[in-house]
Amino acid sequence: MEKRVAQIADGLAPELVWLIEHPPIYTAGTSAKPSDLLDSRFPVFQTGRGGQFTYHGPGQRVAYVMLDLRLRKADVRAFVRNLEEWIIRTLARFGIAGERRNGRVGIWVVHGTGNEEKIAAIGVRVRRWVTFHGVALNIAPNLDHFGGIVPCGVRGHGVTSVAGLGIGASMADIDAALRAEFENAFGASCAGT
Repeated sequence: MEKRVAQIADGLAPELVWLIEHPPIYTAGTSAKPSDLLDSRFPVFQTGRGGQFTYHGPGQRVAYVMLDLRLRKADVRAFVRNLEEWIIRTLARFGIAGERRNGRVGIWVVHGTGNEEKIAAIGVRVRRWVTFHGVALNIAPNLDHFGGIVPCGVRGHGVTSVAGLGIGASMADIDAALRAEFENAFGASCAGT
């Protein structure tokens, strides 16, 4: 990813989005607090992205978004808002109302009981106006795996998934929705996903 970001910044490669699925790991962003790692049952990777601890694993779609903000809008906050909008629009295709929360990064859903749970995490970095890292959308991961960390440093709220909300969408279904909603959130399409 670092190599591709440098190539994009130098005008040697087009923008790109990688849609991947990790083995079970924890990643620590630049604001991660050691006390938020409760149980290191999976490998822990220090990353250069913003944010705190998160889990990645099977059943979760991670989108690494490498866009040149010089060709779009050189505004990091607007970029994060576009990432949020991308996930909100994608979830809406499956009847899920994803929402933003002031003071809490990521996308949240509200259950009938009023409980709020995070369904997507966001952690980014920008170098020379090229973005990298991105979002992690919970489709059908083992939610117990989040128990080894305080996800994104947020206590008092849990995590959920598309499957946890009773929606039977496959990874391919989610990928198709992400591709379909990309231009609605970011404008002109990048070269590939």
